[in-house]
Amino acid sequence: MILTNPINVSEIGSLWQTYQEKTLIMRFLEYFIEKSDDPQARNILGGLWEELNFYVKEIEEVFCEQGMVKPIGFTSSDVNLEAPKLYDNGFDIMFVRILKEVSMGLYTLSLNMTYNKQVMSIYEGLTSISQKIYRLSTLYLLEKGILSMPPKVTMPKNNEYIKSKKFMDGYKLIGDKRALTDLEVGMIHHNLETNNIGMQLITGFAQCASNIEAKKYFLKGKELAKKQIKIMEEILREHDVQLSATSGATVTTSTIPPFSDKLMMHCIYILNGFSLVGGGMGTFFSLRNDIAMKTMLIAKDIYFYAQEGIEIKIKNGWFEQPPLMEDRPQIIKKNE
Repeated sequence: MILTNPINVSEIGSLWQTYQEKTLIMRFLEYFIEKSDDPQARNILGGLWEELNFYVKEIEEVFCEQGMVKPIGFTSSDVNLEAPKLYDNGFDIMFVRILKEVSMGLYTLSLNMTYNKQVMSIYEGLTSISQKIYRLSTLYLLEKGILSMPPKVTMPKNNEYIKSKKFMDGYKLIGDKRALTDLEVGMIHHNLETNNIGMQLITGFAQCASNIEAKKYFLKGKELAKKQIKIMEEILREHDVQLSATSGATVTTSTIPPFSDKLMMHCIYILNGFSLVGGGMGTFFSLRNDIAMKTMLIAKDIYFYAQEGIEIKIKNGWFEQPPLMEDRPQIIKKNE
């Protein structure tokens, strides 16, 4: 078969990864839709499911046209719609908002590696959906009083250049440290916001995980989130910045799993990657060296935690292997 519109190696890899993420999100949405008793939230969740379903089918068509096997991804066997409610109202939209943050970053990366018009169109459409749902979710959460706003600040009235490298000093034995920049406060607030919702998410996972190793892993992740929250809160308190980022939702007492251990572990795998990328940005744009160093140390903890999760996924047969390049040395050896 001669392909008239072949896709390249980077497009195969990114579409494969996107398929994994989209099928995972759809399983979450199916459960949240089933348990939601808020018509406005159901509309957001249902609308997103319909749009993602369209693009999942588009990706499957590309795989078929290219003669490529369709990934397994996540199926109906990974979600139990009969399970009781694991999270209170508001968590569903808060979590979807976080997932759309992740998606926007992944689509940007994927689009940067895309050369095929058809694949470009898929990522352009998915990007538009993510931006729309992120906006709808944010407005919904603000309207319901679930989402906390970042701290308010006095508006700057003049322009200045940094006059000394002392601006970067955060480790000072004598004297006060400089005030935080608005961007530093914004990034710390975002870190608190994502870790608060992440802590609620992983608490629910720990309650209902069937696999003991996965359960211990989730509990370890909960403590890592608490550690990050404590570090960021201390930085804000040191500068009398009002703390405002909370999760806005709580976990119920249910221990019946709505999701498979495989799905929950992959969800944390994706969020770990998002945390590492976000931590890298926080390190680069924090002009005070003590904040940058704390951010790097947190990233180190997340990296090793993520590696442990990958090992658990592989050990339990939960990690679907990504497409591989041809192993030329092995092909040559076979012909000897």
